[in-house]
Amino acid sequence: MALDFLILYEHTVREYESDLLLKLELERRGYKVAIRQLLDRKKPSLFTWNKPRVLVSSCMYDNEAINSHVYNNIGRCDRIVNLHWEQMLSDTQEEGDWFNMNGNAKKCVQTCWGRRTADRLIAHGMEPKNTPVTGAVMMDFLRPEFDGYFKSKAQLCAEHGLDPNKQLHLYISSFGYASMTEQEVRELSEMAGTDFTGFAATNRVSMAQTLDWFDRYLADHPEVELVYRRHPSEWNSPALAELAARRPNFHVIFADSVKQWIVAADSISIWMSTAIAEVYMAGKSCHILRPVPIEHEYDPVIYAGAKYITDYEGFCAAMGEEDPPFPIAREIIEGYFDPSATPAYKRMADLLEQVYKEPPRDHPMGEGFTPHFNWLKFFALWGVHILFALRLPPQKVFFFHKGLADFAQRIYDYVEKAYIPKNQIRAMEDRIRPFVR
Repeated sequence: MALDFLILYEHTVREYESDLLLKLELERRGYKVAIRQLLDRKKPSLFTWNKPRVLVSSCMYDNEAINSHVYNNIGRCDRIVNLHWEQMLSDTQEEGDWFNMNGNAKKCVQTCWGRRTADRLIAHGMEPKNTPVTGAVMMDFLRPEFDGYFKSKAQLCAEHGLDPNKQLHLYISSFGYASMTEQEVRELSEMAGTDFTGFAATNRVSMAQTLDWFDRYLADHPEVELVYRRHPSEWNSPALAELAARRPNFHVIFADSVKQWIVAADSISIWMSTAIAEVYMAGKSCHILRPVPIEHEYDPVIYAGAKYITDYEGFCAAMGEEDPPFPIAREIIEGYFDPSATPAYKRMADLLEQVYKEPPRDHPMGEGFTPHFNWLKFFALWGVHILFALRLPPQKVFFFHKGLADFAQRIYDYVEKAYIPKNQIRAMEDRIRPFVR
């Protein structure tokens, strides 16, 4: 029996938990579902006897994405649904071409978390039939129906050596550029065709001033445990290490999901992370710390008109508030994250069932699309996955050819980063399954 749905994911931390929730719901309805990573080795069976009827992608911006994510994984398919993981954009991104879909990507079903995103895509030439509003699946874990899914504050504190009797303050960082060298910023700017020099400087200044606030505050408030949830790119930050060494109640922790920390925290502050929507969906509030303004072309539009904390005195006052109002207007948050009595994963499953049962809404692989099978990628992925299974880094295997070694190592690193052991997948499924009903 062939697959009914194939779900492709890109970023494990961002997507896999939600994909599993959707998979379990579809399986509960009797469908056959598989989840694969974009750089998994290509399986001939997915082009033939096990070819899925519906391809569920993580992103789908243009014809090249259709070719790479769909045609090179399962061959021709006109039932393409994009989970559309990048919907929190800046005003510049919202107005540009890339995030408003190009070419035949406009003929794919582009799911939207809220009405504002659907309206934007329609304004840029998409048809309403291809911009359904489903809500955001990752927010479902914060709904009352999932009460008990996350660890309690006491459990979380015990695991990380924190005092559960103290106030647990969570800071959600986004200082991804602050730890980059000038050379790294230049290289990124050249690669992206955008000058990130100014934004990198804003990162550094904002981070330095924010850490200064924390340093001063924690010195006067030993009753507070501050957990700094770092950005993935902040893995090598001397400033964080220095503050952690100086203040025993300052902790840099990346383990556990940001949702887990949001649920457990007594108070929360944030810079520009889109996780602010998760704070809202968890029924909590937070403070937006902005020591200096952020360039509008990088600032998510969801922050437009928000209330900011801009100095240390304001930060101290905010930390003393027991029940602060949410800093972003309700209509803005709910415009991007559609509220509904029905969980988003059920709405998404309803949509997928509809796409499965009905004739294709459009023909993304029709006129305007030219398929191209990438044989180099096909064989490269098989080779890299064999090396990964043997835990043989390509840099060592292909030491005699730097170009080949670098090419294979880049793929190997992505594969390693996305890898999830089967026992971990089973544990995640067992944890989610009781809530799927």
